[in-house]
Amino acid sequence: MKPNILVIDDDPNISELLSINLEMAGYEVSKAEDGLKGQALAMQMVPDLIMLDLMLPRVDGFTVCQRLRRDDRTSDVPILMLTALTQTQDKVEGFNAGADDYLTKPFELEEMLARVRALLRRTDRIPQAAKHSEILNYGPLTLIPERFEVIWFEKIVKLTHLEFDLIHCLLQRHGQTVSPQEILKEVWGYDPNDDIETIRVHVRHLRTKLEPDPRHPRFIKTVYGAGYCLELPAESRVPVAAEEA
Repeated sequence: MKPNILVIDDDPNISELLSINLEMAGYEVSKAEDGLKGQALAMQMVPDLIMLDLMLPRVDGFTVCQRLRRDDRTSDVPILMLTALTQTQDKVEGFNAGADDYLTKPFELEEMLARVRALLRRTDRIPQAAKHSEILNYGPLTLIPERFEVIWFEKIVKLTHLEFDLIHCLLQRHGQTVSPQEILKEVWGYDPNDDIETIRVHVRHLRTKLEPDPRHPRFIKTVYGAGYCLELPAESRVPVAAEEA
């Protein structure tokens, strides 16, 4: 069965261009021209991937993305945002709304297809960790690939696909600094670029879920100018800040 992609974009030229190229690449395509129709169609059909414009009539793309993430039917569907907005804050807002990736118009069709393939490959939805028959663990952290969950200091924490792949990437290099280029290539699945803000947003989300005090991280550390490092204790004792909470 061909993967089904839902394109939500009010520009008929962009929508048609995307449809033609996606169909030529072997995908089935459905389309919606405004936010309300796109949201309804997404919840009805539950596509394999959603390509979502931000500047939509009736309901903007940020709001649509947030609503889809709150609904159990579409909470795990990968969302690729398409927009003419280029400011860093717009990207941050998009990722905070729940987008998996962000592509700025105008874009090269090959780059668009590469992003689509990477999202489908990652969310198809078997993360890198699932290639291992054993559950990966170190100290207080255990990864549960089939449910995109972790056991963190004896507490089950649900992660998004991206968050799971990110913590898996860091765990494979526990105690080592992992560069942004390595993270982008392994987690996002395409050649490295300079979009470091993408990583920062998802690291921040991970810290919110795993760190006792996300503003002063103890486990997911930033190595300034070099990348990120996961440092875990060998024991599974609940951290003091978590015990006091």
